Amino acid sequence: MLGSVVFQGPCKGPIAFLIKGVLKAPTDPALFLTDHWISFQFIDQLVVKGGGSLDGQGSSAWPYNDCFKNPHCKPLPVTMRFDFITNSRVHHLKSFNSKNSHFNLFACNNMNMSNIRITAPAHSPNTDGIHIGTSTNIKISRSLIGTGDDCISMVAGSQNIDITDVSCGPGHGFSVGSLGKSHNEEYVTGITIRNCTLSNTDNGLRIKTWAPSLPTVASGFTFEDIMMNNVLNPIIIDQQYCPSPNCDNNAYSQVQIRNVTFKNIWGVSSSKVAVNLKCSGSVPCENIKLVDINLAYKGGGGPATSLCSNVKGQSSGRENPPGCI
Repeated sequence: MLGSVVFQGPCKGPIAFLIKGVLKAPTDPALFLTDHWISFQFIDQLVVKGGGSLDGQGSSAWPYNDCFKNPHCKPLPVTMRFDFITNSRVHHLKSFNSKNSHFNLFACNNMNMSNIRITAPAHSPNTDGIHIGTSTNIKISRSLIGTGDDCISMVAGSQNIDITDVSCGPGHGFSVGSLGKSHNEEYVTGITIRNCTLSNTDNGLRIKTWAPSLPTVASGFTFEDIMMNNVLNPIIIDQQYCPSPNCDNNAYSQVQIRNVTFKNIWGVSSSKVAVNLKCSGSVPCENIKLVDINLAYKGGGGPATSLCSNVKGQSSGRENPPGCI
């Protein structure tokens, strides 16, 4: 058993933390209503490894996740936070049943995460596998993620993110955003996702921005060699994102999305609309490329279709469903 703990620098490594066996998080609300369980801050050349497991005991906390209706909700702990960590590696760890996100990276640079196994039920709220913000030069590889929210989510300030050989499902897929909610948001640039598989997820490759929103930029994305296995929204840009019930359907996002390539994406969509590019009527998406898309729909009502609005770009190679750009 381990209570909330912070390992705080500034420290210059190399420093290695070995985690073996199973660490169990508190289940008493008086002990877990904080933003972290295990946290590392202000460290250079950190290594966290060991083959051990982090048991967040999330079922004790999920009923407290009421932020969608309670503006005074208390924070739930991220299993492992990394704040201001540089030139570091995290590998050969398991995390299951987190109370909030499993891993959170903020203001990190040059981090490599590999051989990570993340597990939580599909119904567990806000249990993102790896959440990245205001961080640069992050590599994630050779990992399995199945959870109740995004497998990997990248928000404002995520730059030069490289994701390879990751299997996702269940969950909400790989997400960029939501973007555009705050003033002076840092740009999101240079995201590459390659050689990945998504199975039975709500989304596949998603970019989402608030509407209405404040202006910012999301650019330079490559999604390549991705297999979709029964994915509800395989390719989706949603610039009308608004999960609350009181949305203004006439509001526009001010986030400029540009230079995005979807290449060699194949498999099975569980919805008829396999490609849905819903861009902003105020700042249309620019230079969006669909290259060799082959997504089948096995349900009734005919083959898979695509929907595009306010998109500038081009389609080439195989086009199934037929391109709408």
